[in-house]
Amino acid sequence: MSALLRTPLYDWHAAHGGRIVEFGGWEMPVQYGGIVEEHHAVRKQAGMFDISHMGRLRFTGPDAERFLNYIVTNDVTAIREGQVRYALVCQTHGGVLDDVLVYRLPDALWLVVNASNRLKIIEWLKQRQSGFDVQIDDLTATTGMIAVQGPQSRAAMSDVDGRCWDGLKYYGVSSGTSYSRDGMLSRTGYTGETGFEVIVPAAATVTVWEDLLARGQPVGLKPCGLGARDTLRLEAAMPLYGHELTEKIDPLTAGLEFAVKLNKPDFVGKVALTEIAARTDRYVRVGLVLAGRRIAREEAGIFLGEKPVGIVTSGTFSPTLELAIAMAYVTPNVSAIGTTLEIDIRGRRETATVVKLPFYARGK
Repeated sequence: MSALLRTPLYDWHAAHGGRIVEFGGWEMPVQYGGIVEEHHAVRKQAGMFDISHMGRLRFTGPDAERFLNYIVTNDVTAIREGQVRYALVCQTHGGVLDDVLVYRLPDALWLVVNASNRLKIIEWLKQRQSGFDVQIDDLTATTGMIAVQGPQSRAAMSDVDGRCWDGLKYYGVSSGTSYSRDGMLSRTGYTGETGFEVIVPAAATVTVWEDLLARGQPVGLKPCGLGARDTLRLEAAMPLYGHELTEKIDPLTAGLEFAVKLNKPDFVGKVALTEIAARTDRYVRVGLVLAGRRIAREEAGIFLGEKPVGIVTSGTFSPTLELAIAMAYVTPNVSAIGTTLEIDIRGRRETATVVKLPFYARGK
């Protein structure tokens, strides 16, 4: 078994009370003071996450655009310089290998991929690289990545990179930051809040992290772990690979049609996804609010009477809503908002109601 990887911030996390766990082949902090406290910090002020474990791949060469357009489901040719777009990498049968972000910078295209899928995706790319004049560089080990999320994230960043931040739109990216001309600043996120991410050389990551924490202290910026990141993304109904997305689940069934452009030229999985799009019997990803406080865990069965109609993919107790919530896949006939179902939680049924996603939306 290979040794677990560590981000440039590992020693900082360990020295500042981060509870370290294994995640996707990395040693990462799951929490500091507590998941609920960190969750509320992001919803009410701002929180900062080490996301250096995410894979960062750079594509250059004459065929970089054509190659990525063949690999991912979204239309890379429509991504303008300074834009970021969500996309999926699919199997030929339509199942999802990973969900990714595509960045277009002046000199290169980038993919940010999930930590647990990085090596798999690199191998997938290499197997399909023949015939394309493209250079693929894995810069995960030589860079760090930090996310600041929350309603006060702009205030926390205002005197750091106002040059880039003021004109940066949602799902935008700018090359170069005040920390490093080799870095980049982007505006995406995985919490449902306003936020940004900064990529810098690995050697600068600790300095940048500590500087951002110091600058963000007046607005309540706190370091946060993966535990809060998961409860936040679930409230925002953002799919997580290995739960809502797998090689057995296609992006159309997952409700991600916006990131699948079936009208573009051939791409891996297009034939299968075109056939899937025509089906009316696909399972539907839904939100569920439970009547009680018990948490529905992954793979818990969902029933209408005695008939099995679905399965839970993620569940938690929402700190913001103070309700037990879950995402699940159910048959189309029980997917309507307001439908009452039952979830089998460790042998005992719990009533749940289908609700509109997301559970939480910024500003509400």
